[in-house]
Parts: sequence; C-alpha cells; structure tokens
Amino acid sequence: MKPRQRKQYFRNMKRSDDSEREKRRKRRRLIQELGEQRIPYLSPADPGFQELWDSSYAGLALRQCSVLPDGLHERVQSALITLQRRGCLLRDLVRVRDRDVFTAVSRALVGQPGYTYRYLDTRLFAIPWHCEGEEGQKDENGKPCCDSDLRDACKAFWELNQFFCSDVRPQTNARGVKRSRSDTENSEDTPGEGMCEESVKDRLLEEKQEKEKKEEEEEESIQGCSYSSPPSSTPPPNVGHLVQFNITLINYMDLTVMTQLKEEPYYGMGKMAVGWHHDENLVPLSPVAVYSYSCPAEPKNEGVTEKDGEGQSKDKEKETETEGEGTCKDKLKEEREGLEKEEVQKEKACWRVGLKVAWDIHTPGLALPLQSGDCYSMTDDLNRTHQHCVLAGDMARFSSTHRVVQCCTGTLDYIQKRCSEALENLQTDPEKNTKSLKSLLPSTLQHTEDIHNEVEFEWLRQYWFQGRRYARFCSWWNKPMEQMEKDWKEMEQMTQLLLDVVEDENTAQEIRREMADVLLNALTDRQQHRQTWRDRCQSSLAQTLPAEEAPADRPYWSNEDPDMPLPFDLSEIINRVESLLWRM
Repeated sequence: MKPRQRKQYFRNMKRSDDSEREKRRKRRRLIQELGEQRIPYLSPADPGFQELWDSSYAGLALRQCSVLPDGLHERVQSALITLQRRGCLLRDLVRVRDRDVFTAVSRALVGQPGYTYRYLDTRLFAIPWHCEGEEGQKDENGKPCCDSDLRDACKAFWELNQFFCSDVRPQTNARGVKRSRSDTENSEDTPGEGMCEESVKDRLLEEKQEKEKKEEEEEESIQGCSYSSPPSSTPPPNVGHLVQFNITLINYMDLTVMTQLKEEPYYGMGKMAVGWHHDENLVPLSPVAVYSYSCPAEPKNEGVTEKDGEGQSKDKEKETETEGEGTCKDKLKEEREGLEKEEVQKEKACWRVGLKVAWDIHTPGLALPLQSGDCYSMTDDLNRTHQHCVLAGDMARFSSTHRVVQCCTGTLDYIQKRCSEALENLQTDPEKNTKSLKSLLPSTLQHTEDIHNEVEFEWLRQYWFQGRRYARFCSWWNKPMEQMEKDWKEMEQMTQLLLDVVEDENTAQEIRREMADVLLNALTDRQQHRQTWRDRCQSSLAQTLPAEEAPADRPYWSNEDPDMPLPFDLSEIINRVESLLWRM
C-alpha cells in the first residue's frame, strides 16, 4: 500500500465512522417524523400493485418456479438440504459496533475457487463449486477436495448459477427505465432485457456511490444484513464487461432458532428475518439473483376446498330460490371479501421480500410473496437506490443469493501475488546462508510491512477465527493457507532484519529515523490488531461454540519460541523503537 493509498484508507475509515453516525441520526429522525403512523405498502392483492412495481421498482424481476429447467429444482433443493444436514450452514460470529454477535441466519459461501466474501469484519472462504464435465476441484494430494455428496451439491449450485448468468442481464441503465412485467402477469415475459446507454462515466458513478453510501441505513445488522468493509482505493471494474456471478451466499433461516424477530418498523409489513439493507461489496450496477426454497410443511385444512365450494354453490342456489336478488348479492359480496382476506393471510404465510426507496417516506413500499422455488433478481441500480428486507413466513427457508462480488482484494490469487511482492525484498547469501533486505527505501519497507499486516489480519486470522469448520467440509483451502503461513513467517523475519538495521548505530541517522518511523507504525498496528483478535477468540460468545467451530487464535506462539524471529507480544520492541526515535 503506497503512502497515498494508506492516507486514503484511513480517510475512508473515518468517513465510514461518520457515515455510521449519520445513518443512526437519520433513522432516529425518520422514526420521530413518522410517529405512530405507517407508510403504506402494496401486495399483489392490492389495487395499483403492478403500476407501483413498474414505476418505482422497475429493477425488480420475478421468475416463477416453472421457469427453471427440468430437474434443476430437485437438484438445488437436494443440495441445500445436504449442506444443512452436513452442518455446513453455520451462524457467523461477526463484529458490530466493536462487539461480537452471532448472525441469526446460518450461511455458507460457495463459488469460484479461491474467492472470499467479506462482511461485518468477517471473511467467508468459498467452498468451490464444481463445473459440469470436470472431475472436480482437487486438494494438494490430487484427491477431490470434497466427498461425492458435497461435490454434487456444489455442482447443483453451479448449474443454478449458469441459469442465472443466462437469464439475468447485467445492466448499466439508470433507475426508472421501464422494464418488462413480472411473471405474475405473464410467465413468458423475460425481465431485465432492456438496455440503454450509460448516462455517466465510471468516475462520476463512483463519486455518486460514495455520496449514496452516506445515506444508507444501519438496520438489523445481526439479522443477516451485509455491510461494506472499509472502501478500497482500487477503482471497481467496468460493469459493462461483467456477465458472470462469481459466488453464491447460501442462507438458512430456521424460525425455531430465530425466536426474537423484530417487527418491520416503517410499513407494518410483519416480522423481519433480515432487516432493511443494501447488499454490499458488489461490483457497481451488477445484478443480484436469488433462489428461494421454503421447507415442505403439512398443508393446513383451512379456507374453502373444492368439495366445500361445490356444497356452498348448491346452498347458494337454494338461497337464490327463496331469497331476494339483493340478499344474494350481499352474500356474494361478503364471500368475495372473505376470499380477499384469506388471500392476504396466505400471502403473509409465505416468505416475502420487502422493498422500499431508501430514505423515502412518500413512495409506498412493495411486499412480494415468494412461493417455494421462485427466483427474483435486482438489476440496474435498484440495490443502490433501494433497500430490501426479508419478511418471515411460517416455514423454514433456504436462499441461494448469487452475486458479482468485488474481487480486487478478495481472492487467493490476489493475496498470493501480494506475498510475492513482499518477499521480493528478501535475499539470501548462498555462501554465508544469511538473509538480508534488498532495499531500505522507506517506501519499499512500508509496502512490505503493509502486506505483512494484510496477510496476518485479513487472511490468516480471519481463516482460523472460524475454527476448523472449513477443513471438515472441504480441504481446498488447506494447502494455500499453509503456504501463506510460511510466507508470513518469512515476513516476520524481514521485520526482524529491519529492526536490526534500525538499531545499528553504524546506519546513517537520517535513514534510521525514516526506517524507525515505518517500523514503529507497523508494529503499533500489529500489536493492536493482535490484541483485538485475542479478545475476539476469548469472548464469552466464542466460548459457547463446539470445539470444531470455535475460533483459533492462530498464529500464536510464546515469546520464547526459538522458531520465531520476533515475540508475539511486541510491546517491548515498540518501547525500544520509541526510545530510539526520542533520542534522535
């Protein structure tokens, strides 16, 4: 990380903190303004539902379950149940406002080999999906990284992903463009096919998104919402060239566990399983596609059955013979109203996705019921300008949420290249078998130490914080993480070599001061982050997890470990460098 990028990173961190405070302030103001009132919302049974959808939620598209290819439902639903039964779907221990909390939603990440997804200070490592026609992903021994059941499950998610890649069109048009109607009106309509020219350049789009992020609402973090990690200084890829979803976040919502669901506060839509949020860490303007599966339940013998309907029709005929025409019309009206109420109750028994225009109390909200096997997608800039929530039904629910995640800093390929960059500054004398630093330029040293911290805190500790749960399911990450830990140990030695040069009185004083500044900043950050991770691993919530899921404080070693060039506790070294700088 260059000095300019480093300053930008800390500016973004401060802006993120300011944004969080602004979101809380705006939420309080909005609730105060509403008071006891509720903003109206529309469901399919309400007049004007389709018009509202077309005018204010044009980027939302529904694909009914009948649209999917033959057999795909069965394979995907079997895959979801396989993940649940194998224990792959787990609640994440995430960080919200400097405290650890469990997500109410259980989840796993499946996707391109070597991809990760970061949210709420937690990095998920993808179980690789397996493509058709391939033998499957292999581990370091050339063996399949997953057993046959898990391979079949991951292949089913890949098939579903392929369907979405061909069915959902990535868009670059602005909000408000008319889109084709949903499957609820015409199952042959294909949503999301309209294309229009870009109205702004990428640079202006990024600036606009920075402004929009300040207006996002922080709501129901622990109920599964996704929030962005500190913004990266790397520009996002051009969305116009993206045609592939690269990961899917598998979610499982079990109402027997999610016992303290909160009421939706603005519209009175009902209980929320996932609160209002934007999906984050996605490529700008990229679509999101979701497959919804509600677990089977025994049908309830409520409402009017076909046989009951026949009997009631005969009763009506008799009543028509004996009663006046006006009375018959009144009873038909009552029946119609009763059926409408029953339809509303059926809708609320379904899982629903709720949508609203962000920070808008004038546009009615939208509540879209989801039958088991239905799919929906959010295209254009809907995910940026709107927020969505998940409203609980009366059964358990799985979802497979396919995304195009920001991958500039979140792939194994990226971090391996970073390791190589850092280790380029380490050289070995073949005759003396000693190691030294090639360059002592402060910019080079800063770059190396930044990579050192990134590897330890964004990868190694993130991986081991989630315990040994990944290794139980899939061995794909085993070898890469072992190699990364070896590279990290080399970087520990590079820090020791830098310390030796800084403390060498034969080094020119001005050069020593610059190097000492770089070293002190790196060590101070490292010491602080190590303590944070130690605290997280030893938190009361972490202690409640079974051994195979419990966080591991790794890397960890005693200060006297002869295999490590530096102690785990850096406080004494920090004091030495501070004292050295004070004397200069």
